[in-house]
Parts: sequence; C-alpha cells; structure tokens
Amino acid sequence: MPVSLFDTATPLAPLQAELRAAVERVLESGRYILGPEVSAFEGEFADYVGAAHAIGVANGTDALTIALQAMGVGRGDEVVVPSFSFYASAEAIAPTGASVVFCDIDPDTFCVTAETVRAALTPRTKAVIAVHLFGNVAPVAEIEALGVPVLEDAAQAAGSRGQYGRPGALGTAATFSFYPSKNLGAFGDAGAITTNDAALAERVRALRFHGSTDKQTFEQLGYNSRLDELQAAILRVQLPHLERWADGRRRAAHRYDASALAELCSLPRATDGSDPAWHLYVIRSGRADELEKALRASGIEARAYYRVPIHRQPAMLADLTLPGTDEAARTNLALPISPVLSETQVGEVVAAISAVLGP
Repeated sequence: MPVSLFDTATPLAPLQAELRAAVERVLESGRYILGPEVSAFEGEFADYVGAAHAIGVANGTDALTIALQAMGVGRGDEVVVPSFSFYASAEAIAPTGASVVFCDIDPDTFCVTAETVRAALTPRTKAVIAVHLFGNVAPVAEIEALGVPVLEDAAQAAGSRGQYGRPGALGTAATFSFYPSKNLGAFGDAGAITTNDAALAERVRALRFHGSTDKQTFEQLGYNSRLDELQAAILRVQLPHLERWADGRRRAAHRYDASALAELCSLPRATDGSDPAWHLYVIRSGRADELEKALRASGIEARAYYRVPIHRQPAMLADLTLPGTDEAARTNLALPISPVLSETQVGEVVAAISAVLGP
C-alpha cells in the first residue's frame, strides 16, 4: 500500500463537523479580521506553549521579520541563522535591514549549538535565530548564555517539549507557521509570534497592523500581516488535539528507532532533555538519493530537504565552510511520519529501506 510523507487528512476526518461549524460561526458573525476568534486563539495558544503572549500574523515568514524588528533589529546589525533550514529562516532577516550571518549545525540533531553559534558571533550580532528543525528542540538556554537574544523559529516544532519548556517559551520570542502540513496546520497561510515580554508583544501588535496601535496614528513602518478569523477558528478546533497528535508522531518515531533501521543508516537524535514531536523523521545515508528513488518506486514517499543550503542559494551566496551543514544537506532523507502512521506502515518503510541498504 502507498505510504505518504504527510497524512494530514486522516487526523482531521473526525473533526469535519466541528470544523464546518467553526467556519459557519465566523460567517454568521460577519467579523473576518482581528475579531473574537483571533483573540481566543491567541490566548489558547499562549497557554499551550507556556508563553504570556501570542500574536497572530499572516504567515510564518512575516512572523520572523516582525519579531526581529520588534526585538530592535535594524540596519547595521547582524543576525546569526543556520544555513541548513528553509530559505525563509534567512530571507526574513532582509526586510529589517540587518545582515545575514550563517552558522553551522550539528548533523546528528540538525540544530544549531552554542559552539556553532559562538563561531559566528561578532560585536554587531543583534540576535540569533535558533531553528527547531524537523521538530527537534535547539538548545536555546545554552545560546542565550552567550549573551545574545534568541528568536526561536518554531515553525516545525508545535507540540515538541524541551528541557526547559516548550518551543515558543524558551527565548526572547518565537515564531510559528501554521502552513497546512505543519504539526498544527491551518487551511491556508497563518502564523504567530509568542513572547513573555509585554512591551515586545505590544510592538508586534503594532507592526502587524501597519505600525499603528489605534488604526489612526502610524508611528513606524509596519506590515499588513494579520491572522484572519476563519483560520483562527479552524486552528481553535485543532489545538485541543495537538498534544494527542504530537504523541502519535512520537510513537511513530519510536517505532522507527526500535526497528533495524539504525543498522542501515543514521537516525535523528533528539537534543539533550528534549522530547520532539517530529514534524519530519529525517535519516542520513551516503546513498540517500538512490534510496529516495527506490522508496518512491515502492509507493513510499520520501524527500530530501535543503539539498542546496541557504548560503549556496543564488540570492544569498556566501563563501563559507560549514561541514555539518554540508553533511546534512548531502545525506538527509525524510521518511513518512504523521500522528496516525501505523506499526505496519513503519514496517513497510523499514523493509523497503532494508531491500536497498541491507546486506
């Protein structure tokens, strides 16, 4: 039987009536922008991640830019960011006027470390973007100990747990994407910024609405970036199920871990003290491209991510030596994972991999 990389439909099937009722509720209200659904979701999501404030925005990329600007990042500053990540992690820095400085990762965890960040710091460093890549939890506290504010890119980490709390409440601020395939997915683009800093939260609220707090006085150049009522209502239906879905992802990863897979390739390693809700289960193999083709021929979706890391993309070319990034980019392959991936499906995936990489 085919095994998809993502299964977003099955977890939502029991919620269809509730989702339709939520949409109807918004239609009947006639409120579509920054209304009661957004306010309610912001409070509920803040409570879930353990942050004092959550502010809904249009998407995860805007969330990064707005959060950085609210943190005071601007022209003449530098922001450190891993090159092994989705392009938006670095792209979002440019609108602030700051310069992008790339750092390396640990290929075993796919996350930045205090050591890789330290190597990229300069007197101009204003912030570090710590990406919780694939749902793993970057060591935010260790990076903050270097004396620089940390913005968590938690786009792939909703539902994960870290040594000191959930992503979203570990750094100065955090950003989330609710793109449909994420652990908590809207039915379109949507995002949020979380923080425990009340003043920073107020700056974010102004920046998402053209730099204004009263819709009449515009004190700074902001953005038109607001989470809409329909998406907030849809996210509110799903949020109570996020922890159960996260546990399902963890079970699927544990099944992979407990299989013979470790004898065939390198498995992802959770960072110290973390319990990831794996958005992607990413192995490493020197034969990753060959393996991807074989799995797809067997009806199993697999995908390489970030084969060309950001510092080698045409718009952001940088002459750097980042060995961990190169290793991860060359060898990674994401296997199917979802809250409902069954033991049988895991067995099919592992058997197909064994047929290629086994003795």
